[in-house]
Amino acid sequence: MKKLFRIILAAIAVILFTGFLSSCSSNKAQTRGKFAPKAAEFPGAVIQVYSARTWGAKQAVSVHTWISTKRSGEQHYTSYEIIGWRLRRHHSALVVRDSLPDRDWWGHQPQLLLDYRGADTDQLIDKIAAAVAQYPYKNEYQAYPGPNSNTFTASIARAVPELGLDLPSTAIGKDYSPITKLVGPSPSGSGYQFSLLGMLGVTVGVEEGLELNLLGLNFEFDIFDLAIELPGIGRIGADQVSSETFAQESQTLVAGKAKTSARTVGE
Repeated sequence: MKKLFRIILAAIAVILFTGFLSSCSSNKAQTRGKFAPKAAEFPGAVIQVYSARTWGAKQAVSVHTWISTKRSGEQHYTSYEIIGWRLRRHHSALVVRDSLPDRDWWGHQPQLLLDYRGADTDQLIDKIAAAVAQYPYKNEYQAYPGPNSNTFTASIARAVPELGLDLPSTAIGKDYSPITKLVGPSPSGSGYQFSLLGMLGVTVGVEEGLELNLLGLNFEFDIFDLAIELPGIGRIGADQVSSETFAQESQTLVAGKAKTSARTVGE
């Protein structure tokens, strides 16, 4: 028994150490301000989800996530997130603000998890706003195992399954659920999840693949995307979203709008 306990402690130590190294290395690439099309130049609607390593010792194993939206024709983004310390000062951990969507978080660079620009984006933004208003843990916060910022993002994803959002293994708290709700849909809405307070569970879904939760640490085998996700380290394999692809898409749409305006003036 003592030997098993030592093995578990050693494994946790390795996870914390490799997670800290991963957080340091991922922070070198400057991605702030590079994922979201400029609201004043992009006429269409956009839904984006971001993550960034959190601050302090938690950065070794966890990220902070948030959701940003822009309706068609709007000149700004609206970002939704949960911030724990806000609860003590404002009696609510929910923060809604108009700011740069792809900003850094405590100096850590953002990673784009989802970029949605379908024909139904405006309708889905309405569903997101409704889900935010109905989020049940606005006045509660617990960094581990939840409810926290990742519990919030997962809750919105479940309410809007059209997004197919697959949160990373480092989004600790995404699997949190009360003891009265052991079984439910996975965060992406593409499968099902058994979770005991976010501390022990199994998730099976098209987007998640097979995911095991042990003491809040997630091991994911993303079968369809040929990737794996490990506690502290995160994703090993192809990125979920390519920033270059969406940058090109934004430039193409903006250029198309400019040509249309030019033709209209010429006529």
